[in-house]
Amino acid sequence: MIAYVSVGADDIPRAKRFYNAFLPALGYALEEGPEGLSYTPTLEPGQSAVVPDFYVKPPYDAGPATAGNGAMVAFDVGAQDRVRALHAAALAAGGTNEGQPGFRANYGPHFYVGYLRDPQGNKIGLFSCDPNEPGRDD
Repeated sequence: MIAYVSVGADDIPRAKRFYNAFLPALGYALEEGPEGLSYTPTLEPGQSAVVPDFYVKPPYDAGPATAGNGAMVAFDVGAQDRVRALHAAALAAGGTNEGQPGFRANYGPHFYVGYLRDPQGNKIGLFSCDPNEPGRDD
């Protein structure tokens, strides 16, 4: 199981605006500190996390943050309408479009995804794979 994912950012306030556009809707709570942003799943007492923590921080080596070529973090948002809504919210909060929400021929018939880049250039996927929703071939 993945415990946490971390992406680099040089402009923390700009990154905060972007990630706050969709992570709270997915059940993440923000804790902000001098080392950056920590988004953690909200849990009831005694409940174990089933999704990883997500951190947005300046690089440890104090160099410039760069996006990994081929690296991406994807969030299961649970429904096609949420993919569209959260993709639009993230774009409005400073993201750039890397692929409009929709089906992709290379994936299963129910894999519905929208891609974006955060203000630093990190690639983010927002997807749903619900077999109860219309599929690509329906």
